Amino acid sequence: MEGAAPLLPRPSDLSAPLRRLLAERLRAEDDLSRSPDLEVELRGRCSDLEASLSDLGRRLSESIAAYAYRSEEFGGRLGEVRAGLIDLWSSIAGPSVGGGEEQGGGRSQQIHAEELPVLAKEVARVETVRAYAETALKLDSLIGDVEDAVSSSVTAKLRSPHAVNSEEVRLSVIESLKQIEDILTSVIKTRSQWARLVSAVDHRVDRALAVLRPQAIADHRSLLASLGWPPLLSSSNLANPERGKSAESVNPLISMKGDLKGKYCDSFLSLCNLQELQRRRKSRQLEGHNLEIALHQPLWVIEELANPISITWVRHFSKWVEKPEFIFALVYKITRDFVDSLDEILQPLVDKAKLVGYSCREEWISAMVTALSTYLSKEIFPKYVDLLQEGSSSGVSSQARISWLHLVDLMISFDKRMHSLITNAGLLLSLREDENLQRVTILCVFCDRPDWLEIWSEIELREMLDKLKPVMQEEKSWKSRLEGTVLMSGSEDYRSPAVSGAVIQALSLLIDRSRPLPSIALRARFVRLAGAPLVREFLDCLLRRCQEAEGLTALADDDAILRVSQSINAARYAESILTEWCEDVFFLEMEAVSDEDTGGGCIFEDEMGGLKEFRTEWVEKISTVILRGFDARCRDYFKNKKQWQEKTEGLAVSRTFIGALDYLEGKISKLDQSLNPMDFVAVWRGLAGGVDQLILSGVFMSNAKFHNGGVERLGVDLEVLFRVFAAWCLRPEGFFPKLCEGLRLLKMEERQLKDEMSRAKERWLRENGIRHLTLSEALKIVKNRVFVG
Repeated sequence: MEGAAPLLPRPSDLSAPLRRLLAERLRAEDDLSRSPDLEVELRGRCSDLEASLSDLGRRLSESIAAYAYRSEEFGGRLGEVRAGLIDLWSSIAGPSVGGGEEQGGGRSQQIHAEELPVLAKEVARVETVRAYAETALKLDSLIGDVEDAVSSSVTAKLRSPHAVNSEEVRLSVIESLKQIEDILTSVIKTRSQWARLVSAVDHRVDRALAVLRPQAIADHRSLLASLGWPPLLSSSNLANPERGKSAESVNPLISMKGDLKGKYCDSFLSLCNLQELQRRRKSRQLEGHNLEIALHQPLWVIEELANPISITWVRHFSKWVEKPEFIFALVYKITRDFVDSLDEILQPLVDKAKLVGYSCREEWISAMVTALSTYLSKEIFPKYVDLLQEGSSSGVSSQARISWLHLVDLMISFDKRMHSLITNAGLLLSLREDENLQRVTILCVFCDRPDWLEIWSEIELREMLDKLKPVMQEEKSWKSRLEGTVLMSGSEDYRSPAVSGAVIQALSLLIDRSRPLPSIALRARFVRLAGAPLVREFLDCLLRRCQEAEGLTALADDDAILRVSQSINAARYAESILTEWCEDVFFLEMEAVSDEDTGGGCIFEDEMGGLKEFRTEWVEKISTVILRGFDARCRDYFKNKKQWQEKTEGLAVSRTFIGALDYLEGKISKLDQSLNPMDFVAVWRGLAGGVDQLILSGVFMSNAKFHNGGVERLGVDLEVLFRVFAAWCLRPEGFFPKLCEGLRLLKMEERQLKDEMSRAKERWLRENGIRHLTLSEALKIVKNRVFVG
C-alpha cells in the first residue's frame, strides 16, 4: 500500500552480533529517542568497515599482481631451462652425422663435465627463488591478516571504549600466528640462509604482539572485575586466620555461570594460547642455548588472579609491620582457601590450551609467594636493617637481632606450609632445580640481596657464640668427657671433652638453618659465613688453652699435659665429624659452587686443615717436652763413659738409667689415659724415635770405649728400654732401629769387624742388615769397640 511504513525485518533475519548490539542499546522505550545517534554510529562503523574492505581489496590486488608478475618471471625462467634441456639433447644426439662416434663421445663428455653442473645449479637456484617467493607471499599474507585484525580491534576500541572484543577474532589471530611460527620453524631447519626473512617476520610479529597481549590482558582484567574478582578480604574475614567463611562462598570463579562463564573460559584460553605461542617463539629464538628454565615463565592467567589480591592485602600489611606473623598467616590462608578451587576449575583449561609443564596449584602458590617476597623486600627487610643499624649505634641491637631471627623463623615455617599444599595434593614437588625452587620459597629474597644474607649469617653466628661462650669458659665442660664418640678406625672413643660436643651441635644447628635456602650457592655462602667462623673460633679457643698451659709450666707437669691432651682430643673429634659431614650429599653439592673459596674441596677444607695442623703441632710439642725431660735425666748416664769399660757381675740395669726410664714410662702412661688412641700412637712413636736418636748420640757416638762387659751392660739397659714400650706394641725393637743396629755391631766378633769390613764397607753393612746407620756412624761404633785378650 502506497505511503505505508516499511516493514521491519524479523528478528531471525538479524545476525547474532546485531541482535546483541540492539538488545544492549535499546533496553527500554526511552532508549528509542537515542536511535539517531545509534544510526550515526552504525553508519560510521559501516564506513570504517567499507574502508577496511576496500584497503584489503587493494592489498589483495597488489599481492595478486605481484604474484602474477613473479609467476611470469618464473615461467620465463622455466622456459629457458626447457630450451636449454632441448639444446642439450640435440647436442648429444646430433654429432652422429658426419662427426663420427669419436667426436660425439668427446662432445658428450664435455657437456657432462662442464655444462650439466652449471645447468643443475641454475635449476636449483630457480627452485630456491620459487620456494622463497611462495614462502614470503604466504608469510606476508598471514602477517597482513594479523596486522589488519589487530589494527581493526584497536580502532574499534578507540571509537567505543565499552565495546567487547570478540574472542573468536583473537583466537583466529593466534591461530594465524601459530601458522607463522610453524613456517618459521620449518624455515630455520631447512633454509637457514633465509635468516633475514625470519628476522623481518619476527619484527612484524613482535609489533603485533606488543598490541595484542596488552589488549588481551586488559580485556581479561575487565572480565575479572565484572566477575567480582578480587573478593573482598573483609567480607570473608580472611584477615583473621581463625575465622572466616569457606572459600567456596566468596570465590567468584565458583559462582560464575552461563554466558559469563563462557566468556571467562574463552578469555582464559586466549591468554593461555598466547602464552604458549610466546613460549614457542622464545624456544626457537633461544635454540642452542641452555635456557630451558628461563622459558618457564609464570602463568599469565594466574598472575592476573594473584596481582589484584596482592594489591588488596597491602592495606592490612601496613598495620602489621611489628607483627609479621599476621602477614604470613593471612597469605597462607588466602593461598590455602583458593588453591583447591582454582586447581579444579582452571587446570582443565590449561591442559586444553596444551601448556605443557604448568600446574595451576603450583602457579597459584608461586604467585602468592612471589607477591609476599616482593612486599618483604620493599617494606619489611629495609626497616629491620635500619633497626639493626640504629641498635648497633645505640648499643641496644639485641632486640633488633631477635626480631630479625623471628622473621626468618616465620619465613622458614611459611615455606614448609606452602610446600605441604603441593605435596599433600598428591603431587611431587617438581621444582627441585635451584632456579625454579626460588618460585615457591619466600627465602628467595636473599637471592637478590646477598648483603641481607650476610646480615642473617652474622646474627646467627653471634647468637650461637653468645650461647657457647659460657660453655667454653667453664672448666667443668673440659674435664667431663663426651660419651659415645667412636673412632672411625676402631671401637675406642675420642676421649673428647663435652665442650666439643656442644660446639658440633651448635654448628649442626647453623647448617640446618641454611638447608631451606633455595640455592646451593646461597647455602654454601651461608655455611661459609656462619659455620666456618664458628669452627675457627673453637680452634682459637683450643690454641689459647694450650698456650696458657705452656706459658705457666712449659708443659712440665701432668696438669699442663692433660690440658693440652684435652684440646688435642677436641680437635680430633671436630676434624673427624667435619670429614664425615663432607661426604654427605648436602656438602658434596656445595663443592661445585665453592671452587674459589676452597679450591674444589669440602666447604670446611681450610678449617679441617687448621685442626690437623693444630694437632700435629701440639703432639710434637708434647713429645719434645718429654724428650727434653728424658734427656735431662740421662745426663749422668751419658757422662759415665767408664761404665762401658768395667767388668760386670750379674745382669743389672744401670742405676743412672733407671730414673730416666721411670720418668719416660710415667709420662707415656699418663698420655695413654688422657689422649685419644690415634694421637697417642703418634706421640709414643715419636718418643721412640727421639729416644733412639738421643741414646745413639749420647752413648754410641760419645767416643766411649766399649769392652765386652760394657756391651753386655748396654744390652741389658736397652732391653729394659724396649720393655717400657712393650705395653703399646708387640715388637718394640722395631721402633729403635739405630740402637739395635749399633748394639749388633758391638756384639760382632773382632774378625768380622776388622778384616771383613775393611774390604767393602758399604756392601758389608748391607749384607749384615745395617740399613739405618750411616757409614760414618757405623765406622765410629766399630772404632770404639775394644777387644781384650
